[in-house]
Amino acid sequence: MPRELAESLYRDGRLREQQPAGTYARKVLEQLLIDLSWSSSHLEGNRFSLLATEELFRRGTAGDDADAVMLLNHKAAIEFMVDGVPMQGLSASIVRNLHAVLMSDLLADTEALGAIRTKMVNISDTVYIPTQIPALLEDMLEMILNKARLIKNPIEGAFFLWVNLAYLQPFEDGNKRTSRLAANIPLMLYNCSPLSFLDVSPRDYALAMLGVYEFLDVSRAVDLFEWTYRRSMKKYIVVMESVGAPDPLRLKYREYLTEAVGLVVRDRRSAQTVIEELGLSDERAPGFEAMLLDELKKLAVFNCARYRLTMTATQAWIDADRPH
Repeated sequence: MPRELAESLYRDGRLREQQPAGTYARKVLEQLLIDLSWSSSHLEGNRFSLLATEELFRRGTAGDDADAVMLLNHKAAIEFMVDGVPMQGLSASIVRNLHAVLMSDLLADTEALGAIRTKMVNISDTVYIPTQIPALLEDMLEMILNKARLIKNPIEGAFFLWVNLAYLQPFEDGNKRTSRLAANIPLMLYNCSPLSFLDVSPRDYALAMLGVYEFLDVSRAVDLFEWTYRRSMKKYIVVMESVGAPDPLRLKYREYLTEAVGLVVRDRRSAQTVIEELGLSDERAPGFEAMLLDELKKLAVFNCARYRLTMTATQAWIDADRPH
């Protein structure tokens, strides 16, 4: 990617004020979950519409529908990144776990989840055949990640990861979707607008990848990346503006609220008991009880990650009629 373009995109896409890594992604998380999950799945031929995806996330159950599983896996993988990347950065364990979450229940062999492949992989509609030696694949994956960590501009880092992970094909299946989500890791670390591949058509995406696979030509990929990233930036600027200034009371009680919600949902403790045990009565923490009860009322499987809850635990609590 041309350096001038990367610098321009970084200037336009970054969060202006100094914030902890991952802040941008957390602020737009609910919209990002839908956008990136649907766009990435759509590029894999998923038949769900955007509206059907939103309904699926509200419902939170897939049954035996593989397309629904694909979407819910994307959602869980994005939540995993938002929680894990700020603490662990860009690492092989993050990328391999990302693959494991994305392909959960979609690969016949569960040992292949997050594992460097030992089988030959064929990519449709191209004569390109990726490297087939497992030890070499593992070394090259580490090399790609090491190089990406040295790239100072997160836009360049995102593009580098997207193209090179897709080219390497380190996993048995799900490589392109892993590369799309992994491209967001540098963006999260530097608080840049996420990349959700909004409105990218499967044909345009395939042509961009074909140039990389067969000719080592990234020109189409650069054009596609710039186009879709600028669309992502515009979308999330609007989302950020709609969020408004953070509530000072919510910021004050942030960690207490996470702990309290977790105790109610995971441990099935009553809200009143939790408030007393944490010493957060209205006398000592004005407004906390009302905030906790309101959050418990709004809690759903599509927004539970912010409280470090799994979708399974949250759904079980909801199915039990939200005991609190």
